[in-house]
Amino acid sequence: MSTAMQNYIDEAEKALLHTYNRYQIVFEKGDGVYLYDTDGKRYLDFVSGIAVFALGYNNKEYNDALKEQIDKIIHTSNYYYNLPAIEAAKKIKQISGMDRVFFTNSGAEAIEGAIKTARKYAYLKDGNTDHEIIAMNHSFHGRTMGALSVTGNPHYREAFEPMIGNIKFADLNDFDSVLAQVTDKTCAIIFETVQGEGGIYPATEEFMRKVRRLCDERDILMILDEIQCGMGRTGEMFAWQRYDIKPDVMTMAKALGCGVPVGAFAMTEKVGAHSLAAGDHGTTYGGNPLACAAVCKVIELFEQLHVLDNVQRVGDYLGQRLDELAAEYDCVETRRGIGMMQGLVFDRPVGDIIVNAMDKGLVLINAGTHIIRFVPSLVITEENVDDMITILRKSIQEVCRSTQA
Repeated sequence: MSTAMQNYIDEAEKALLHTYNRYQIVFEKGDGVYLYDTDGKRYLDFVSGIAVFALGYNNKEYNDALKEQIDKIIHTSNYYYNLPAIEAAKKIKQISGMDRVFFTNSGAEAIEGAIKTARKYAYLKDGNTDHEIIAMNHSFHGRTMGALSVTGNPHYREAFEPMIGNIKFADLNDFDSVLAQVTDKTCAIIFETVQGEGGIYPATEEFMRKVRRLCDERDILMILDEIQCGMGRTGEMFAWQRYDIKPDVMTMAKALGCGVPVGAFAMTEKVGAHSLAAGDHGTTYGGNPLACAAVCKVIELFEQLHVLDNVQRVGDYLGQRLDELAAEYDCVETRRGIGMMQGLVFDRPVGDIIVNAMDKGLVLINAGTHIIRFVPSLVITEENVDDMITILRKSIQEVCRSTQA
C-alpha cells in the first residue's frame, strides 16, 4: 500500500463513524467488471457493490442517461408528477407483473413500506392494530427499525430492543414451522426468495407454493424480499418468477438503479386498493427524476444486452466451476445458489481467503463467517469466471495449507 492510500484511510478513520470493518483499500474508479484503487492497481470484481452494479462500471449509455437527466431536473418532490417516475413505474409493472409501485431510496425503506402496507391492509379489515407478521430465521432485511424487526438474526437486534412488536420467526423451507406460528392475527409472511446475508439459501418451490396457498386461504399477504436476488440475478428478472406463484407485495433495490440509490415496493391491485392511502406513507427523495431515469435506463439495457440470457448461461458455468473447487479441496464443504448469486461454504472462517484474493487482484465478500459470496456484475463472461477461479484456487491453497500447518 502506498503512503498516499494509507493517508486516505487514516483520514477516513478520523471522520467516518466506525460502523464498518473496512478492507484496507481505497477504490477510485471502475470500468467494466474491474475496479481500480488509488494506486492504479486493477481488481476483478465479483462483488459489484454487493449485487448492485449489474451492468458493470462505466456503461456509457447508462452514464449518458444520467447526465442528460441532471441537465433537465434532479428533484421536484412527490407533490408533483415527473416523467421519469411515470415511465419507471410502468417498466417495473411490465417486468414484475405487479400493479402499483412506490419508490424509495433504499431496500430497507422498501421493507418499511411493505410492513406498513401489510398492517394497514389488516387494519382496514377489522380495525385492530394487534396483527402479527411471520418472518424467517437467518433472514436479513435491513438496518432500520422495522426492517431490523423482521431480520432473523438476534445479534443484529439485541442492542436496539425493543423492536416493533408482534413479529414471529419460522424457518425457511420448513412449512410446518410457518404453520405453527400462524394465528387469526397473522397479516403477512415475509421472506427473501433467496436468503443472501443468511448464507445463500434459495427458497424451495414446494415451500413457496405452500406459503402461497396458505396466504390465499387466510387472506394473509405474502411479501417477498427481492432486494438482492431480484433484477436478473437468478436468471429471471425476479427470483419468484421461477415458480408458478406471485407475491402480494415485493421489495426491490440494489441493481434496480445500478448504483444510484433507489428502491421500490410493489403490490397487486387488490392490496393497493385496500392498504396505503394519501397521508399514510411518504418520502422526500423517493421517485425523484434522477433515480427514476436510472431505473428506466437499467431496464432498457437489461433487454438490449440480453442480460437474463447471459446470467442463465454464465451463471451455470460459474456454478460448475465452483463445484470443481468444492470437489478439489477438503476445506470447501459445498456450493449453493442460483445463477449469479452463489456461495462457497468452507469448514473455517473465510476472511483470510478474501484478503489473500484481494492482494492478488480479486474482490470477494462473505455471507456469514464461513461462506464466500459471489454476486458479480451480470454481464461477466466465462473468461472472467475462469480468471476468478484461477486466483481463488491459489488463495485457497495458500490459506488452507498454512492453516493446516
